[in-house]
Amino acid sequence: MKLRIAAVAVAAALTIPALTSCDAISTAMDCASTAVAITEGVTDLSEAVSNAGNSPQDAQNALNQIDANLKKIGDRTDNADLGKAIDSMTTAVKNVRTAIEQGNPTPDIKPVADAASEISKVCTAG
Repeated sequence: MKLRIAAVAVAAALTIPALTSCDAISTAMDCASTAVAITEGVTDLSEAVSNAGNSPQDAQNALNQIDANLKKIGDRTDNADLGKAIDSMTTAVKNVRTAIEQGNPTPDIKPVADAASEISKVCTAG
């Protein structure tokens, strides 16, 4: 009986860190895949801004997608560096959205690209 209890305790002790590691790996993979999606959103935004005369709605759609991905990644992390990068990206997206709404067909999207790069760095740093 003591041997069985000891075996269960050892198994539990080994399983808990493994579950924690898997959770960390899962979070990192979610972060990385979302960072890729954000980067793709920035590419879409860049294309939409360079073709702004054709369809300003394309830029709004790209911004909406970036916002959705930021929320997705923000909801899954408590990493301070990632939180800071998300805040920077959110501010940059808001500024581009405001510029478009005020009639600027070619707003400066460099801060959005810079923030996306920072998110990518934080996510791949592990």
